[in-house]
Amino acid sequence: MNYEQKVYDEIVDWEHSFFKPPGWLERTSKSIGKRINDLIPPKMHDVITTTIKSIVLTALFGSEYTPKRPVQQTLSLEIADQEAKRLFSLYQKIATAEGAGTGAGGIVLNIVDFPALIAIKMKFLFELAHVYGFDTKHFSERVFILKVFQMAFSGPKQRAALLNVIKQWDTEKEQWASNTEYSKSMDWETFQKEYRDAIDFRKMLQMVPGIGAVAGAWANYTILEELRESAMNAYRLRRLNNG
Repeated sequence: MNYEQKVYDEIVDWEHSFFKPPGWLERTSKSIGKRINDLIPPKMHDVITTTIKSIVLTALFGSEYTPKRPVQQTLSLEIADQEAKRLFSLYQKIATAEGAGTGAGGIVLNIVDFPALIAIKMKFLFELAHVYGFDTKHFSERVFILKVFQMAFSGPKQRAALLNVIKQWDTEKEQWASNTEYSKSMDWETFQKEYRDAIDFRKMLQMVPGIGAVAGAWANYTILEELRESAMNAYRLRRLNNG
C-alpha cells in the first residue's frame, strides 16, 4: 500500500467517526451549555460575536496571521504530514499552557482566553496551509481556512455541508478569488453559536474554582486536537484530489 492510499483509508475512517451520533456526554454537555447560554445577557452575546468577527476579518484581510515560513510546495504528502504533526505539537503546547494560565486566574482571565484561543487556532491554520503548499496570500486560501475552522466546530448538518464544500474546493474557490464582500454575507450569529456550542462545556469547567487550571489545559488540548484532525484531513483531501 502506498502512502496516498494509506491516507485515503485514514480519511474514510475519519469521516465515519466525524459523523457518528453524539454520545451521552456530548448530548448532556450541549444541553447544559444551552441553558447557561440562555442566561447570558444579550449584550454579552454581542461582545462574543464582535470578538469573533474582528478575528475573522483580520484573518481575511489582515497580515497578522500570515506565516513567515515559505509556502512548501515541493514536499511530498508524507513529509508534509510529518511537518504538520510537528507544527501541531508546538501549537497544542501553547494552547494548553494558555488554558492552564487563564483557568487558574478566575473569570476575568477566562474571558481573555476566548479571543486568545481563537487567535492561536488561526495562526496554526495559516501555518498549516503553507506546510501543505497553499499560499495564504490568496484570498481564496483564507476563505478555505475559515471553512475548515467552521467545519471543526459545527453541528452535524453544517459539518456535512462544509465537508462537501471542501471536497469540491477546486470549483468552489473560483468565486472567492478576490471578494471583499465575503464578510458581509456571513451569518456571524450562527458562526459564533456553532463554535461556542462545540466548546462550551469544556470551557465552563475551566471556570470552576479549584480545577480551573487543569480543566483549562484539558479543554484547550482537546479543542486543538479536534482542529488538527479536521484541518489536516481537509488539506490531505486537497492534495489527493490534485494528484
